[in-house]
Amino acid sequence: MGDRINAARKAKGFTLDQLAEKSGCSKSYIWELENKNPPRPSADKLASIAEVLGTTVDVLIGTPINNVADLKPEDKVFFRKFSGLDPAKQDTIRKMIDLWDD
Repeated sequence: MGDRINAARKAKGFTLDQLAEKSGCSKSYIWELENKNPPRPSADKLASIAEVLGTTVDVLIGTPINNVADLKPEDKVFFRKFSGLDPAKQDTIRKMIDLWDD
């Protein structure tokens, strides 16, 4: 996970200080996530870091996503926005898709 956070931070061009400030976490906390093995993240803080980095917690923790490289850029944006919705809204969208899929 630390490598993924580090890579995402660097891809955005953020220093440890910048990511810490934008996410509301301390610089030492970000450093520990990137360098301790295994890291011990808080769910809320990890969600904040993911949002600042423009990704999802699933991506940061390494949940496998099949064929993500094959997704169109607009689909990646959709999934990023979808993952940021509250569970009730996600459920509504899933139900709508199921209706159209029949």
